[in-house]
Amino acid sequence: MWTEELFHVKKPVIALLHLRALPGDPLYDCAEGMQGVINIARRELHALQDGGVDGILFANEFSLPYQPQVDYVTVAAMGRIIGELRGEIKVPYGVNIASNPLAAIDLAVATDALFVRAAFTGAYLSEGGIINTDVAKAVRRRMQLNGTHIKMLYKVNPESDVYLAERNLQKITKSIIFHCFPDGLCVSGSSAGTETDDGILKDVKAVAGEVPVFCNTGCTAQNIKQKMDTVDGVCVGTAFKKDGKFQNQVDPKRVVDFMDIVRAYRETL
Repeated sequence: MWTEELFHVKKPVIALLHLRALPGDPLYDCAEGMQGVINIARRELHALQDGGVDGILFANEFSLPYQPQVDYVTVAAMGRIIGELRGEIKVPYGVNIASNPLAAIDLAVATDALFVRAAFTGAYLSEGGIINTDVAKAVRRRMQLNGTHIKMLYKVNPESDVYLAERNLQKITKSIIFHCFPDGLCVSGSSAGTETDDGILKDVKAVAGEVPVFCNTGCTAQNIKQKMDTVDGVCVGTAFKKDGKFQNQVDPKRVVDFMDIVRAYRETL
């Protein structure tokens, strides 16, 4: 699988680097400003890398509530942050702009990111209203920007959102693979940090064929071996934070402890 070529390990751990609120966001710290956001991102980047993660996903996780059409300043701010940290990044990295796949592709091209994660397909109902994606435009956007080397990780079931009409996840997975050309599939729990159901993971993996499947939410030190028995990789955010709480910053010791378990597991493969 391409995941082994990119990350140089089996079953990679992609760490989510949750950027603090950005200019224009309700939670933005005007007193600390952009430099405060960058300082936290730098500390977390080093904590994650030093702890041994295999990849980094920069995400505007604290841009709550998420915008259906992201402001230009959000993309610009993320570009600045990644640009300032670029020389310190030692692992493959990607980007995620919540609810804005096209903006994520643009940002990936501009910052030399190697993958993007987004809800590229489907129509959903959420607290923000109705979300209607346009995968055809996203796939073509990547081509137009000469970014076909950028891997696109599709959310099969975005956390916190539900399909407008109930659909079987195995049928959805088959349809995404046939019609939409995903490089990877991300399977989620009901919200950020919520454990993804093992049965759902197995159902998606059973029909994914050669497309790698990632557990997208809820991996912990306690369940990571169980999740990796089924999937080809994981995305981890909340488990790396102090006390395992979403709002906190990355705890270096939690990263080390988690990755020690992962490395021991890989030795059994």
